[in-house]
Amino acid sequence: MAVPREARLAALKGRIAALEAGTRTPSPVLALGDPRIDSCFPAGGLPSGCWHEVMGAGLEDETSAAPAAFAALLTRPLLKSGAVVWVMRRTDLFTPGLAGLGLPTDRLIQVRARDDAEVLSVLEDALSTLGVAAAVGEAAAPELKIGRRLQLASEKRGSFGVLLHRRPYGGPAGRARTVSGSSSFSRWRIGSAPSQPPPDTPSLGPPRWRVELERCRGGRPGAWILESSEAEHGPHPFRLVSQLADHDLATAESWRRAG
Repeated sequence: MAVPREARLAALKGRIAALEAGTRTPSPVLALGDPRIDSCFPAGGLPSGCWHEVMGAGLEDETSAAPAAFAALLTRPLLKSGAVVWVMRRTDLFTPGLAGLGLPTDRLIQVRARDDAEVLSVLEDALSTLGVAAAVGEAAAPELKIGRRLQLASEKRGSFGVLLHRRPYGGPAGRARTVSGSSSFSRWRIGSAPSQPPPDTPSLGPPRWRVELERCRGGRPGAWILESSEAEHGPHPFRLVSQLADHDLATAESWRRAG
């Protein structure tokens, strides 16, 4: 699938702006393939050499099913340049499900950690390791100092980091929402959305997610319904179903608080 002309122009404008500002050569970007999403990012996509926060809503704080599937699809295009390391406290990562989303298990390295501190430590090591294209860690929101360490580790080899905010054994909720500062490039909130089966077909439709980009460094927020792309090994793992309006976001906020 070719990258849309609007997305290419947005990426080019971001690189020109960086050069005019005298900054270092921009990192390669991971475009989601639709200008309505990619235009939210200053370089036309999510840059490598950075880490990103992904959160759930309601019970997703504990199960992290929808956010984990979203993170897996987000890192899938990076597999051509290395492995994906997944650091967790519970061994409940459903690898057959990830394989169904197009993430081959032979490129996935799973690491179990004792607590959040060890998750973040292993995540930092993985991001700075040769041969690792992306690393995902399941933990609560880190302190600002640790977040900066994750950023430095990502920059070292240009790797792509994802921190899944998760409480795998329950406990007080809401810490991720009260963190005053973060060195992550972007922060996402993910929930599941009803799939739509193809017409006159008894099978289920592709999985869908309610996706909110809450914060993006140098960019702007947005909200969409995304579904898994039919091209399992294509460059863009998502397909935009619809863009959420303001009243949709208000409904989502009410649902989030109720959860």
